[in-house]
Amino acid sequence: MVFTVDVPAELVQGDADEGYGAVADAFRRNFAERGEIGAACAVYRDGRKVVDLWGGYRDGRTRAPWRSDTLVTVFSSTKGVSGLAIAVAHSRGWIDYDATVATYWPEFARNGKETVTVRQLLAHQAGLAAIDRPLTLADLADLDVVAGALADQRPAWRPGTRHGYHAISLGWYEGELLRRVDPAGRTLGRFFAEEIAAPLGVEFHVGVPDSVDPDRIAFLHGYRPAELLLHLGTMPRGFVFGFLNPRSVTARSFANPKVLSEIGNYNLPEVRRLELPAANGTGEVRAVARAYGDAATGGAALGLAPSTLDALTRPAAPPAGGVRDVVLRVDTAFSLGYLKPFPRLRFGAAGDRAFGTPGAGGSFGFADPETGVGFAYAMNRAGFHLWDDPRELALREALYKDVLGERSQRPD
Repeated sequence: MVFTVDVPAELVQGDADEGYGAVADAFRRNFAERGEIGAACAVYRDGRKVVDLWGGYRDGRTRAPWRSDTLVTVFSSTKGVSGLAIAVAHSRGWIDYDATVATYWPEFARNGKETVTVRQLLAHQAGLAAIDRPLTLADLADLDVVAGALADQRPAWRPGTRHGYHAISLGWYEGELLRRVDPAGRTLGRFFAEEIAAPLGVEFHVGVPDSVDPDRIAFLHGYRPAELLLHLGTMPRGFVFGFLNPRSVTARSFANPKVLSEIGNYNLPEVRRLELPAANGTGEVRAVARAYGDAATGGAALGLAPSTLDALTRPAAPPAGGVRDVVLRVDTAFSLGYLKPFPRLRFGAAGDRAFGTPGAGGSFGFADPETGVGFAYAMNRAGFHLWDDPRELALREALYKDVLGERSQRPD
């Protein structure tokens, strides 16, 4: 059963600049009409914070209020945050998107991966969504063990011919690639903390340090995988049946180790403290909007080169075999670690230069250089959509259609 709770109107707080009231109105309606328990939304426009909203309960069980400094796990919205670390590495000349991964990580070439390029890997085209070697949480805490499993993996399809969402593995591959090219050999979590979070003055962790007060972290109200069967009208049927079939590439992409396949397990301290750069980023929602806001306006604080921004804003190049996602079992569009707009997910202005990633349960963050917008939303009650959760979509629609006068964010 989905956990629900009534949220008093006075628990919805924050600010919206003049002209952005439609976003605040939609945020309030999420609690009154759409079952929101706790959430936050932030928008940066042309480098300035114009929306900063939070409200409800960070823990619906205890009725502990969501505070201004509440941290929340954003699931695959983490991928976009981690992608900025790779973009910084590209801007510094450490990585060439069209070089082979093995150029930087020779062991990666094992088992038929010698020709995989960085671009193919980041576009989910490498066939490495599932990791065959069984991994434990203890294994995940040892990045050398993880790197060995990644290097040994054989592609599930010929790289470049198809694509399939690397739900958990993408972050590990990005992290090991960064460790190899960073002169200091830092992990992605440490690199992000030192080179992105610190310069931006934001709090967001890829792997929550023990020094963070756990009472600041929102409790995630998830669901059991079998409950997906009750939501076949919103979740793609192929994805649901694949997710529930332990032998499918869909299930294996989310469930090694199995503990990572259930949203509620991300409440566990032993999961939070791991570096899962594709899945368990935890921080203030405004931090995500701030980072994307900088990327949307030239990336000066991040140190992004014009060539990097040009690459991020270009349309996705589909694999040779078409746009059907082998893992999600719907059409998708990926580029350089991000989703790009496509007919079933319209985000940003009509030029489709935006880039970002949604996360399990409904979170979403993206940069839109055409409008200078950095947007982020995250919540603690998981919904049943791959993207376009009604709560998030209502906020994005209010921003783009009602405030900015841009196109509707609703799919064709």
